[in-house]
Amino acid sequence: ITVACNEDMTAADLVGRFLLDAEGTRWVDGPLTQAARFGAICYLDEVVEARQDTTVVIHPLTDHRRNLPLDKKGELVEAHPDFQLVISYNPGYQSLMKDLKQSTKQRFAGFEFDYPGADVEREIIVGETGLDENTAAKLVQVADTARNLKGHGLAEGISTRLLVYAATLIGKGMEPAEAARMAMVVPLTDDSDIRDTLYHAIDTVFG
Repeated sequence: ITVACNEDMTAADLVGRFLLDAEGTRWVDGPLTQAARFGAICYLDEVVEARQDTTVVIHPLTDHRRNLPLDKKGELVEAHPDFQLVISYNPGYQSLMKDLKQSTKQRFAGFEFDYPGADVEREIIVGETGLDENTAAKLVQVADTARNLKGHGLAEGISTRLLVYAATLIGKGMEPAEAARMAMVVPLTDDSDIRDTLYHAIDTVFG
């Protein structure tokens, strides 16, 4: 069960609420409660976008208690043995106001994901789009140049997703250098100097 977190999300959006219907009021479980009851995986995507007073509701589920109090309903939901809670976020560029509390972080085991290796990334592009390996390798080469600029005028490097977008445009008949500029550079930065640097790298690789 996937939940796209945002700053307007409340604790009730996660655990549930009473709703009116033709027969009066009835309780409707939220996605977190559903997952805990039935043993699903609840995935909170970009959890730092939610307010901290919202995300604290996950705490009882993520320690030795493994339960979820539904205060409004007067019920204590014991988590199913198969229940799992997964959260994700991109560290490093969010503000201090959008970071996980230490008490929340320390309830999880962590995985750190980086860019794939060049050979793997080339295989991803070829597998996703059918682009030839030579052109895919050139896209990866441009991305590597951009990633070296991260922290030096560029907030974020070119993702594998953007490489796939560029490869898709090339597969539709667009000239490779133009596709790289449109899909890999323009969405990444508004800084004209950084763009010129990346445009030069594209022209060098595809020239």
